[in-house]
This record gives sequence, structure tokens and C-alpha cells, in this order.
Amino acid sequence: MTTTKDLIQPRKRVFKWRAQLSAYLFLLPALVIFTLVTWLPMLQTVLFSFQKVNLVNPSEWIGLQNYVRMFGNPVFYTTWKNTLEFIVLSLLIGFMVPVLLSLMIHEMRRFKSFFRTLAYMPALVPIIVALQVWRSIYAPEGGFLNSMLKTIGLSPQLWLQDPHIVKISLVIIMTWIGAGGTILYYLASLSEIPTEIYEAAELDGFSPLQRIWFISLPLVSSRMMILLIMQIIAVSQTFTEPFILTQGGPGTSTMTPVLQIYNIAFLNSDIGLASAWSVSMLVVLAAFSIVYVRLYSRREEGGRD
Repeated sequence: MTTTKDLIQPRKRVFKWRAQLSAYLFLLPALVIFTLVTWLPMLQTVLFSFQKVNLVNPSEWIGLQNYVRMFGNPVFYTTWKNTLEFIVLSLLIGFMVPVLLSLMIHEMRRFKSFFRTLAYMPALVPIIVALQVWRSIYAPEGGFLNSMLKTIGLSPQLWLQDPHIVKISLVIIMTWIGAGGTILYYLASLSEIPTEIYEAAELDGFSPLQRIWFISLPLVSSRMMILLIMQIIAVSQTFTEPFILTQGGPGTSTMTPVLQIYNIAFLNSDIGLASAWSVSMLVVLAAFSIVYVRLYSRREEGGRD
């Protein structure tokens, strides 16, 4: 005997299938575009890394020769050494400065909106304009920093020409440019903390430093870890600052993998070797991305719990 339940179940399945189909149809244009602009170029890059690419004549398959040349080039190791140094400096400066500033702004009782806006202002400046301003600040003769050093009786520095300080000079610029968005993200995370927790802490006699250490930092630590991984990924792809300000110099002290890929591809016209370098970067960034996705998924699961 057929029951009403037996009739309803197939209809539910048909309705669910149609709903899923319509969702996939809406996603289809975006998926096609994403495939064309992301996955196909990525696959083409992997194929090019095994070829001697000639933009006029057919390319020649050469196997692993591009990778042998890449690993045999000392500049390959120099670029990744520079990248590791950039990452360490960016964690000491570029990661900590937004955290400290956001905590300070969050603790303010007055002018919070003003300082929040002020902190975000550098992010509104076009990066090329910002870099030209910093070039003038770092100028050996007549630059703002060296003028200040002379005023207080200190020797001027070659901020972008001295290999011992050029990396930290660039990291300061990158921090100034990128800190604004990170500060807003942290402030949004801090604003999600229930005010009752802070009120209870004040009743218990917590000082501002104790509130920061025992309440604010623990409750945003998971998001800090996510931004930490994102920053490592971003710094690993550093290009604009050394390209505009130092061209990888002095020597190769600020040469990065992306900048070297640009030089190989567009200055030396060696697309195959540049593709091999790109694949090596893809592997490294994929590893960091997997860590990021796992941390983000863990945070989402913790939030649902």
C-alpha cells in the first residue's frame, strides 16, 4: 500500500536535486572564468617548466634541465635566504606593530574612531606614490631620516644602499603600507569580545595590561595565527618594494624569488627557466596555504562548538 510518506520522499529528492542543479548553474560562469585565469595558466606554467620555450617556433621538451639549472644557480638559494630574512623581520615588525597598535586603540576611551581612521590612512595611498615618498625619506642626501640623524648628531645612513640595513628599511615600508587593513581586522575581532568580560575584569581590579594579556590576546589568538600564516605567504611573494626601490640590490641582498622570476622571464626571455622557478614557489606557497586552511577550518569548528 502506497502511503503519503512514500509519495513525498521522491518529490523531496527531486526538489533537492533541482536546487543543487540551479546552484551549480549559477556557479558555472564563475568556475569557468576561475579555471581560465587560474588553473589553465598554472598548468601551462608546469608544462613550460619542462620545455625550452620559444615564443616564435614550437617549444622543445627538455625534461628536468630547467630544474637542474635552477638548483645549480646560487642565486636560487640567495633569493630564498633573503625571503626567510624578510619573513623573520616582518614577524618582528610587520606582525607585532599592527597587534600592538590595535590593542592600544581598543583600550582607548576617547578618540578611538580618529586613531582607527589615522591607522588606516596609509592603506589608501597608491603603492607607487607611497614608495616614491619613502624613497625621498630614505634619500642619502636631504632625506628626512638622515636630516633628523644629523640634527641629533648622528651619522647619516645609506638606508637603501647598505646591504646590512636595506632589508629592515623595506620591511618598515611594507609594514607602513599594510598595517592599516590588519589593524582594522584586529579591531573588529576585539569588538566581538563581550563587554561583560571587560566589565568583570575591571571590577576584579585588572589593569589595562592585565586585560590585554589575560582577555584580549587569548580571545583573538586564533585569528592572529591565521594572519601570521597569511603574512608569511604575502612576504614570500615580495616584489613591488625591491623592484621599485632597489632592483634586488645592493648586489643580490634584496633579490626575491618573484623578482628573479621577472628578470628571467622578461629580461632574459627564458620562459622555461622562469616557469621552473614559479613551480618551486607554487610548492612552497601551497604548503603554507594548506596550513592556513587547516587553521581556519579548526577555528570555524571551534566557533561552531
